[in-house]
Amino acid sequence: MTPERRQRLKEIASRRQPGLTVILENVHDPHNIGAVIRSCDSVGISEIFVLYTESHLTENHILVGKKSSGGARKWVDVHYYTSPEACFSHVKDKYKRVLATHLGEEAVPLHHLCLTEPAALLFGNERDGVSKAALAYADGNFLIPQMGMAKSLNISVACAVTLYEALRQRLDAGMYGERNPMPEKEKLALFEAYLERSDKKNKNRTARRVDGEE
Repeated sequence: MTPERRQRLKEIASRRQPGLTVILENVHDPHNIGAVIRSCDSVGISEIFVLYTESHLTENHILVGKKSSGGARKWVDVHYYTSPEACFSHVKDKYKRVLATHLGEEAVPLHHLCLTEPAALLFGNERDGVSKAALAYADGNFLIPQMGMAKSLNISVACAVTLYEALRQRLDAGMYGERNPMPEKEKLALFEAYLERSDKKNKNRTARRVDGEE
């Protein structure tokens, strides 16, 4: 490995955002999931959560990423659940808040959110949105302002728009530099993990159910 490659991996690890993640509920198109993974990597997210609550989506492994992730799948961990309780327990223990994209009465515009605080951003599929079961775990709802005839965006586009608002706020707060809340010990551990992954050809495009078989 070249010194330049090592330095790049070190910089990427140091910019990861420990207080920001994404939850995808019943988003079964692997291309959409791959595009979300690519956006997450771009803004410094190191892990995402995939939750399948529909009865026919109970396989033990799912294929994620493919070509649409642009190689980012290698650097972003995917936690796959079919139990909302187990998924949100994991998420809230680490990220504290769940903010859902849901057009409810209490929904606020995206730009009114404080995204410098820990948060997990919840997105449903384009047909049904976020389910009632998942909304029960949400601490707030938000919407992306739109000025055209269309009232919704493709899931991967909506996620990218939201993540780049988080990026803007966190850049302004210096969270990609000296004010990054990740302890130095964790940055070093992540850097070492990335060094190991860099040597492997396998991009780990499958994700195994964390909550096991029903």
